[in-house]
Amino acid sequence: MIAKPHYSDAPEYYRYYIDLIPEDDLLIALQKSMTETIALMESIPLKKENFGYINGKWTINEVFRHIIDCERIFAYRALRFSRKDTTVLAGFDENQYNIQSPTFRMNLQEIKEEFVNVRKSSIDLFKPMTNDMLDFKGTANKLQVTTRALAAIIVGHGIHHCNIIKSRYL
Repeated sequence: MIAKPHYSDAPEYYRYYIDLIPEDDLLIALQKSMTETIALMESIPLKKENFGYINGKWTINEVFRHIIDCERIFAYRALRFSRKDTTVLAGFDENQYNIQSPTFRMNLQEIKEEFVNVRKSSIDLFKPMTNDMLDFKGTANKLQVTTRALAAIIVGHGIHHCNIIKSRYL
């Protein structure tokens, strides 16, 4: 079991994501949110994959790409911090990542397969971690965060964007 982080484990901005997680065990939350995200992806009609609810907003496929990109970055940070790496890690520009993304060449089925692979990798990353590894606090994007909080941020960030897809895109 990996318990949810305390608010002091993450910058205030990320506490919203932590609050979106109903489970007390982050490993269960990672698995459950993967299952729910797959179900959402499978419910999206083909004609909606490249739909943006307002001109200039990301398409559904781009939102899922954003979830994947962020999960990879947060997992990388978690790996570094779990190994007690004190290197200050840079932030990233999510909009620039979207512009450079290969999403326009991918259909939702391909994006779903990539999401599953990334999420399974994240689960495998966090599963063997000790509390000492999970509670190490490092610095990324000029903010301090624990490895444990990064696991929660991965889950909550995905839930947040899936909620947006449900409420604004479908």
